[in-house]
Amino acid sequence: MQQTIVLALGGNAILRPGQRGTAEDQFANVKTTCESIARMVKHGYRVVITHGNGPQVGNILIQNTHSQDLVPAMPLDVCGAKSQGLIGYMIQQALHNELVKEDINVPVATVLTQVIVDENDPAFKNPTKPIGPFYTEDEARRFEKERGEKWVEDSGRGWRKVVPSPLPVEIFEKSAIAALIKQGTVVIAAGGGGIPVIQKDNTLRGIEAVIDKDLASSKLAGDIKADILMILTDVERVAINYRTPAETYLTEITVDEAKKYMEEGHFSAGSMGPKVQAAIDFASGGGTSIIASLKRSLDALRGTSGTRIKL
Repeated sequence: MQQTIVLALGGNAILRPGQRGTAEDQFANVKTTCESIARMVKHGYRVVITHGNGPQVGNILIQNTHSQDLVPAMPLDVCGAKSQGLIGYMIQQALHNELVKEDINVPVATVLTQVIVDENDPAFKNPTKPIGPFYTEDEARRFEKERGEKWVEDSGRGWRKVVPSPLPVEIFEKSAIAALIKQGTVVIAAGGGGIPVIQKDNTLRGIEAVIDKDLASSKLAGDIKADILMILTDVERVAINYRTPAETYLTEITVDEAKKYMEEGHFSAGSMGPKVQAAIDFASGGGTSIIASLKRSLDALRGTSGTRIKL
């Protein structure tokens, strides 16, 4: 029986530090990423791909700012949808080309994905997620006053707007995604954590927020009853006591052990924390979560690389 994997790509799979973010840069990175994904498909796995979108949405917001005198600026949910389209297109095309090289006739499709969030989520009262370009403090204070936004100083680099980061409640397009997987399609979905929407009386409306991409990937994996959630990052395995003399890399741990390490503060909120939490959430339902490097993703599936989290 074929296993279904939700494959959560890290940001370096699309845009690497120091690159300008041209289409050529991103296509080249995506091509390398898709070589690994094609090998998974060749080995018989059903694959659903999720991805980040931070740099791409940031660029779209800059374009908004500099062109708003000519064309209307779009709200954040629409910008998120734009980024899903552009990244989905790149992955969709690159993966198709890699599958052709492997003589594999499998369709690839991008699903523009809305993710339902709770409008009473505490995150809406305490925005914390920085987005977009950096500004001076004077500009940030002016935006706060004129637009009612919240701005914070970000690591000595300047001031950035912050928005809520609510928890994902449900992947709205889960039935469509599941149907495509059943038909043998490789699906690209929940890009950038999905487009945050509020559901009322069975109607939807977008809201200004950003959903953590790994938590959304975990929710998607659960909603479509995937077998494996694989979160790809820059490191081969998860470590406790990171960058200390007691540093230890983890091969396989239980959900309870992972929770204990989280409580002890081994994983920072801005780095490994959300990944481990997403892995815990999915594995708590009986699936297998793997955190691994993109380069060794197939080895991680075989159990010779990566960190596995199971009940």
